[in-house]
Amino acid sequence: MESTTDTNMNTSEETYNPWSIVNLVFRHLADEGLHPILGESGDPGAPAADLLRALGIVPSFDGSKKINRRVSDELAQLREAYEADRRHIIANNDK
Repeated sequence: MESTTDTNMNTSEETYNPWSIVNLVFRHLADEGLHPILGESGDPGAPAADLLRALGIVPSFDGSKKINRRVSDELAQLREAYEADRRHIIANNDK
């Protein structure tokens, strides 16, 4: 049986963390010589989520599904390589 996470990972909808947008905009404004301040004018997460929705991207605090999938795939490859090396070492030690 698939978990909710597994089901969500198989959908084609694009997701992104709204706080990544806040961070991106904050840094861009600072690089332009402006002095953005977080928290004094309210929570910027909601407008960032609205911007993502307006661009056809689903706001998700789990981040980008594409990145999560890529990281999961890379971790699986690393585990597989580690286990193969471990089996090889054990087999050589048994000789």
